[in-house]
Amino acid sequence: MINKRILIKNLLAHNDESSFFDKKRQLNLHSQEGKAKFLKHICALSNSNPENNSYIIVGVEDQDNTIVGDDFFDDSRIQNLVNAYLENPPKIQYENIPFPNLPKDKVIGLVTVKPKSSPSHFKKGIYTIPINSTYIRQGSNTMPYAGAIEKNYLNKETVLGIENNSRNSIEYTLDGVIDFLNFRHKDMSPKYKVFKELFVICWAGIPKKSREKTYLSRVDIELINEQIKLFYSDQDVVEITYDEDSFTIVEYVSLGLNDKTSYYPLEKQTICFQDNGYYKIDRKMLFEPPKFNRRMLFHIYNSNIALLHKLEKGHSLTNREQKDLENLPSTFMICYLNGFEDAKQKLIDAKALLKPFVSVYLSFKDSLRILRKMKYDVQ
Repeated sequence: MINKRILIKNLLAHNDESSFFDKKRQLNLHSQEGKAKFLKHICALSNSNPENNSYIIVGVEDQDNTIVGDDFFDDSRIQNLVNAYLENPPKIQYENIPFPNLPKDKVIGLVTVKPKSSPSHFKKGIYTIPINSTYIRQGSNTMPYAGAIEKNYLNKETVLGIENNSRNSIEYTLDGVIDFLNFRHKDMSPKYKVFKELFVICWAGIPKKSREKTYLSRVDIELINEQIKLFYSDQDVVEITYDEDSFTIVEYVSLGLNDKTSYYPLEKQTICFQDNGYYKIDRKMLFEPPKFNRRMLFHIYNSNIALLHKLEKGHSLTNREQKDLENLPSTFMICYLNGFEDAKQKLIDAKALLKPFVSVYLSFKDSLRILRKMKYDVQ
């Protein structure tokens, strides 16, 4: 079992970017340009590493390898994005890895590209990348390639050595459990559970009662053995259940208009542990968008657009407008889910205006996360 935090450190210590790993300050999957760059690197790493895993590390400064972190990114359906654009797509996995010196809402992202013998190429164009394009890695550079791709086995032994040096130990596991329970979450009633005498999950949250039902808010859930953050949110609430073989997280989102909100189930995530030392994660989208009167939504939508115009011009907001600003991201999401096709792009375009308002910006990122999940779920 690989300790992903140690793996990241070992990758960063191995010279610089190479033909088997890349590093990014952050990923931008909100734009076509950002998606194109990500897909290009996935294509190149896969084609250059047919016999071994390859990696992208997210949240690291390019020049000096400083670990700065990035937002928790739970878009498990990122595989669907790869499948939509690449022929012979590799299997990829995105994991969130906590580091001790980072703020609690920041992690390092680790993208693992599984080996695949068949070369990948773009089956449809995106941004400036035309259809049938293919890419490879030459050292630390991602390059277009026009000829037949020859299999490269040079990285296999090197990557295997790095992975073997990143194996977990009892000491790492115990240190992780003690740190989670006694230091990082000592005021949030932290808990732990051991599965199959091998896997340790720790979780913590603040109980929150709504309509006779108790949820956990500000939840942090980690698989300690691999140093993976399974779930983190300052916004949503969850229900947690478990038995001897599995651990289940049901995430809810709070949505509503005019200060009247309800919790709606978003996604069910079940981690199933096996006797052979492996586990798998099953995810099921549960979200059914609430429906509202279209005439009322039209009025609210226009009011929110006017609110953005005031922010653009630097005008001060009334108390009522400040309250409306707090709800603007979720309001735009509700409008989009009720047929206002421009609402999603309006929300994305408002990013710079919303960023100075901390709580509003958190809601902005959460709304886009939900919309991404819904999009990739149906591709």
